[in-house]
Amino acid sequence: MDLKKIMLKNEEHFSPYACRDSEAIRIYGNLSEDIRPNYFRDIDRIIYSLSYTRYIDKTQVFSNKQNDHISKRIIHVQLVSKIARTIGRALSLNEDLIEAQALGHDIGHVPFGHLGERILDDISMRYDNCHFMHNVQSVRNLMFLENNGKGMNLTVQTLDGILCHNGEFMQDLYKPKPKTKEEFLMDYEKCYTDPKHAKALIPMTLEGCVVRISDIIGYLGRDIEDAVRLGVFDEKEIPESIKKILGNNNTDIISHITTDIIKNSIGKNYIKMSPEIYNAVKDLKQFNYKHIYDLANTDEEIEHISYMFNKLFEYLYNSIENEEKDTRIYTIYLNCMDKEYLDSTSTARKVIDYISGMTDEYFTDEFNMYEKTSQ
Repeated sequence: MDLKKIMLKNEEHFSPYACRDSEAIRIYGNLSEDIRPNYFRDIDRIIYSLSYTRYIDKTQVFSNKQNDHISKRIIHVQLVSKIARTIGRALSLNEDLIEAQALGHDIGHVPFGHLGERILDDISMRYDNCHFMHNVQSVRNLMFLENNGKGMNLTVQTLDGILCHNGEFMQDLYKPKPKTKEEFLMDYEKCYTDPKHAKALIPMTLEGCVVRISDIIGYLGRDIEDAVRLGVFDEKEIPESIKKILGNNNTDIISHITTDIIKNSIGKNYIKMSPEIYNAVKDLKQFNYKHIYDLANTDEEIEHISYMFNKLFEYLYNSIENEEKDTRIYTIYLNCMDKEYLDSTSTARKVIDYISGMTDEYFTDEFNMYEKTSQ
């Protein structure tokens, strides 16, 4: 009995545009064989990673809110995975690859969400002359930091979908761009120095295109639910022109967009929304920015969180430069890392890797420890 063949039986029904198991390319060569298909194994490696475990205490949009029903990052990635697999199944694509990309896409997100990301980008440019972006850090975590600095040897297709997932940059049509391993690595490296290149990234698989659009679908309606639950605004404020097309709750928003994508993408080598749905999604995204994202933190909170990031970075940077080996960046992080990582990574990048991997609670705890030592 060929168990591997049984595990791949669903490929008989794949679209001609789906990415097959035989196309998988690994960064560091093939793994020893077992019954699991390549992208199935990527899923396992991601969900057993330490980075995945930390999703549960990382901010989605709202930080420091005493409400157990507000989304954390773990909920978002699960929603994206479910939405993307729904679209993928309807289009006869590779659901294993979709799930691997979706579950790993926000691994590199930092404490305090996109606010923390902007602050860390500024620090990274000042100290290391490189940009910081959560999608790039997601790839860095999985390719270089996990497994004590040895990386996880995922497939290029999974890593590329993660790198290119950024749902902030909307399109009405997503068409994959085939890449070699070398071209993927060039894309990855260029993101550190060229933000325009990062915004123009195109996934190499149709599955990656599905995950990219699903990232948007996964947060639009759910962020509205969270904002209403916190009393940030009333859902009645959503313009009627949007509600008429997409509905006014998360269930309807997801249903209308995914159904439209499926209808417009079946049998095609691209992922597409109808003009009506695309314009409504774009308008809803703009509404969310004005009524949710731009108001998620007060000016005082932004100033305080920025202060925390900068002071903690300086403290940890000096701890390494002065070889203060009783500090937690050594005992919790550096002492566990591979020699090659330690020898080849700048002090600034070590601190950025450490901070970006923190949960909100751990970050706050680390900052409080800094304040005690500085008094």
